Amino acid sequence: MVGAIQDATTLAGGVGDLVNGLSPDWGPFSAVGSKARTIIQVLMAAVVLILFGMAIWGAWQIRVGNSQQNTMDVKQGKTMVISALAGLFLVASMSTLFGIVFGMGV
Repeated sequence: MVGAIQDATTLAGGVGDLVNGLSPDWGPFSAVGSKARTIIQVLMAAVVLILFGMAIWGAWQIRVGNSQQNTMDVKQGKTMVISALAGLFLVASMSTLFGIVFGMGV
């Protein structure tokens, strides 16, 4: 019982590393240097900002399309918002997914 509690405490201590991004030094990130991690984090942040901008632009298209009663703009805006939010979800959760998969030893 005590061993299981210590194992659970060790696993819970690693959650902060997963939440903070590419900070684990094991699995796919062990061979990556600190400069490469910084570059990867900057690229991921840039992609997140671009996708967030696309979602805002799509919402603007929906608003303009509704005010002008242009169904093509509304449809294009909805597609842009949905695809940008799906991309945001995937990019933002990539490090967590990688950490979980490689933490399980898969």
